[in-house]
Amino acid sequence: MLKNIFVEVKNKFETAIGILKKEKITIDPEDPAVVSHYAKVMKTIREKASLLPESQDILSTIEIETQDIPDARTYLLTLKEIRVKRGLTDDLGAEALMIDALDKVEKDLKKPLLRNDKKGMDLLLAEFDKINKKLGIRKEDLPKYEEELELKVAKAQLEELKKDALEAMETQKKRYY
Repeated sequence: MLKNIFVEVKNKFETAIGILKKEKITIDPEDPAVVSHYAKVMKTIREKASLLPESQDILSTIEIETQDIPDARTYLLTLKEIRVKRGLTDDLGAEALMIDALDKVEKDLKKPLLRNDKKGMDLLLAEFDKINKKLGIRKEDLPKYEEELELKVAKAQLEELKKDALEAMETQKKRYY
């Protein structure tokens, strides 16, 4: 079994390296065209190596890490931890609004909201719908948000590559002189 896993990971790695050898990657996170090209290359790698897109990987992580959480508050706090660990920002302030909505629902229910409380969860989801409307978030725009996420991730990766490259050049420069 371990051999099969190793072979699978090795094949995915070789697929990624093969694509990267053919592609010219410019390390300029400030150039939108460069970021877009890098995101396309990474998407190609994920498709050819059968890896999940970033948005699906996040969903998978959420499902795994939250499956045994009984209450809505711990669930929302775990979502925040996942977001922070992934380096994603909450530019719209949606998390605070979601916690406020949960506070409101729990105040109405006069008890903590459990995820298996259908009536309570329906109330919370209705509050979330109001928040999404207020923030201008629409379900039909999800593909656009996924694409924006891929570009943000690509930009962050390019920034990290640039930092690492500059550090390596500085180290070489010090050794040379």
